[in-house]
Amino acid sequence: MKNKVLAVLVAGSAMAAGHADHEHRPAGKVVTSVQKTGNGQFQFETVPGFAAMPEGVNVGPTHGGVAVDSAGHVYVSTEADHGVVKFTKEGEFVKSFGPETKALHSLAMAKEGDSEVLIGAAVSAEKVLKLDLDGKVLLTIPNEGTGEIKGGFKGVTGVTVGPEGNFYVVCGYGSNLIHKFDASGKLLKTAGGRGKDDGKFTTCHGITLDTRSGEPLLLVCDRENRRLVHLDLDFNFKGVHSEHLRRPCAVSIRGDYAAVAELEGRVTVLGKNGEPLSFLGDQPDKNLWAKKPVPEAQLYDGLFTSPHGLSWDNEGNIIVQDWNVTGRVTKLKKL
Repeated sequence: MKNKVLAVLVAGSAMAAGHADHEHRPAGKVVTSVQKTGNGQFQFETVPGFAAMPEGVNVGPTHGGVAVDSAGHVYVSTEADHGVVKFTKEGEFVKSFGPETKALHSLAMAKEGDSEVLIGAAVSAEKVLKLDLDGKVLLTIPNEGTGEIKGGFKGVTGVTVGPEGNFYVVCGYGSNLIHKFDASGKLLKTAGGRGKDDGKFTTCHGITLDTRSGEPLLLVCDRENRRLVHLDLDFNFKGVHSEHLRRPCAVSIRGDYAAVAELEGRVTVLGKNGEPLSFLGDQPDKNLWAKKPVPEAQLYDGLFTSPHGLSWDNEGNIIVQDWNVTGRVTKLKKL
């Protein structure tokens, strides 16, 4: 099975790369042209001008995540002093949230009763934030009720919320532990650690809730083991969902499908059982894979360099941010 999946991945990558005309693609920090990418049932085109900032200001550095609310607004976390940036679904600037939201390494949307909130892992500040959709901080973890966190929060990289309202947090740049907190931020359980065995991680970079099987599971991007793994809500290992990936950083689920941001120059769409279905923006120049300081002249429309965060929107399009020093956000419109 492993060899079969690997063969499909390689063949699909070649198909996606061969489909594109790489020699004549406009370059720049904001996409300026329509370029097609993908294969099979998942084919997309880029949207020029999406996520442009006022007066030509850079959106980045984009070392963070992407989230979309029920109204279609797009939120992008950055390492700039303006922090999280909010755009309309058409990509027009709405507002930025300010320095308190700077350097949220991950960003996700969560339901809270009839409301929606943003959750993010602040890697430099070593905390998790819950925000309203205007950027007001509603909760910080750790707080006075958290208790002692084994291994601390150094290197915190991702967070998701379970159906019961608990927070699940990964520390992929540090201990490789995963922590469970209740809705108030009280620590309930810790598991994981560094390694390649079941239930261990080598850079547990991103995490999301996966309900596609009918049972709520945690889907973890085990980046340097190049795989996605499932855990139940008590951290019992349930299996490898997909492997032979190119350093998966983040995953977003819509219906039966998962879109994976792979740091080595590609986004992959996976089926319900983890099978690769489509390859998007596959970067043919391996020298640009997983590189943050990429010159603007080499940021070609329709090709990724270092996909780090992404989200499906409400219409089946995908918003992707590259890990990039000047900032790079691409909307892939479903064809």
